[in-house]
Amino acid sequence: MINKQVKTTAEAVAGVKDGATVLVAGFGAVGVADDLLEALHDQGAKELTIVANNSGNGDHGLARLINSGRVRKVICSYPRSGDYSAFLNAYRAKTLELELVPQGTISERMRAAAAGLGGFFSPVSANTRLQDGKETREIDGKLHVFEKPLKGDIALIRAKTADRWGNLIYTKSARNFNPVMAMAADLTAVQVDNMVELGTLDPEAVVTPSIFVDRVVVVGDHA
Repeated sequence: MINKQVKTTAEAVAGVKDGATVLVAGFGAVGVADDLLEALHDQGAKELTIVANNSGNGDHGLARLINSGRVRKVICSYPRSGDYSAFLNAYRAKTLELELVPQGTISERMRAAAAGLGGFFSPVSANTRLQDGKETREIDGKLHVFEKPLKGDIALIRAKTADRWGNLIYTKSARNFNPVMAMAADLTAVQVDNMVELGTLDPEAVVTPSIFVDRVVVVGDHA
């Protein structure tokens, strides 16, 4: 019997190694798997590379990992969002590396990894500092920049509802980067608000099918 539900958030993030690349879903505070991030903090992995839309807020979740010196590098689009003091302090202390990637590009790089593609050319960062060190090519008279796939060792995502197979449904804008990150990681851990019986979910409403999910833990709805 396939059952991907685990009992605790600690089980959900078990095995993450030092130096891992962690895909962290969410847009601002929406759709972020904060419980899994807290569990990762307690788990102890360090020298992490975090891929996220922004760099966390306050002193919880992603920001707590940064404050604890556990993050080596952040790949994101908006490092300065909300209370970004954790990022700012670490960056100014030169203990944290930053790679800025436009929002659409970061999503497409993960999609390329999920699809097994070797990368793609995009005009988005052409003629900016973001093209430095990258291959460029003129396509139809317009300069394009080559972007490499972006794959994670683990994705920490959040959904509204799951079944024991790992089929997922999201709540409105909380969907954001969650589906593409689930596809682009070697292992996907999901925190959900509730678990339903197999066959309960409308197949047409399932956004992330179970094939992309490895572990599911119910943490309750406290958004």
